[in-house]
Amino acid sequence: MTRDLIYLDGNFTPRTEARVSVEDRGFLFGDGVYEVIRVVRGRLFAADFHNERLERSLKGIDIALPHPVARLTEVASQLLRDNGLLDGEATVYMQVTRGVATRSHAYPTAAVSPTVYVSAAAFKPMTEFQKTGALAITQPDLRWGRCDLKTINLLPNVMAAQQAVAKGAFESVLIRDGRITEGSRTNVFGVVGNSLRTHPCNTRILPGITRAVVEKLCAELKIDIDETPIRIDEIPSLREMFLSGTTTDVMPIVKLDGRPVGSGKPGEITLRLQKVLDDEIYARGN
Repeated sequence: MTRDLIYLDGNFTPRTEARVSVEDRGFLFGDGVYEVIRVVRGRLFAADFHNERLERSLKGIDIALPHPVARLTEVASQLLRDNGLLDGEATVYMQVTRGVATRSHAYPTAAVSPTVYVSAAAFKPMTEFQKTGALAITQPDLRWGRCDLKTINLLPNVMAAQQAVAKGAFESVLIRDGRITEGSRTNVFGVVGNSLRTHPCNTRILPGITRAVVEKLCAELKIDIDETPIRIDEIPSLREMFLSGTTTDVMPIVKLDGRPVGSGKPGEITLRLQKVLDDEIYARGN
């Protein structure tokens, strides 16, 4: 029988028995950060990159862990073993909140211990959409000004994602000041003319782990990336568009707001990157 253990504040416990205080600041304010890591046959993909980003997010909102961030990947590996998830694919979720304190907007004046939560679950890739391409819609980017921090304050993302679901689309592509920033849970790339374009890594977007891997693969394939945001007036002339993300890999977008992107099929650059990323994730040839 498959076990379902999670890690909470130093203890491995059955998920159904885990409890978090109603005064936890993550529950009250969304005062925390998180990471999601892809796992293939027990191997945590790009774990070092995830650790670096988690450490950056923690520093960005002034939360200090009592141990190195890398300890959480050790916890994740134990959960994968204990839960029988060493075969096939899985995801690991890590969350750290500021901890439990009497409700007050400012940080607690007395020292509190952060709440640390890690879980693991089986995962099935969305291979059908990766082959045929997916649909997306555009939505205004109404999020706060520090999108570079991976915080658990995700209500604008949730609402944008729900708009996509309501319209039968896979993702919402967010637009701010007349330019594409990213998706509700993905980074966005597009081919304009002969140029592969994406938004630069600044406070307007989350620096995606899969995005970083895609950039490395582009360098190996001699594909230049232009970090110039795609303007809304350039959308009709897009030759290709794809998303990148931990659970989406390289996902072709073949229709945006009901209109075909390029030929309406996954494009050449998208398919090349999709293949080499697939090889990287599954460590083929190694």
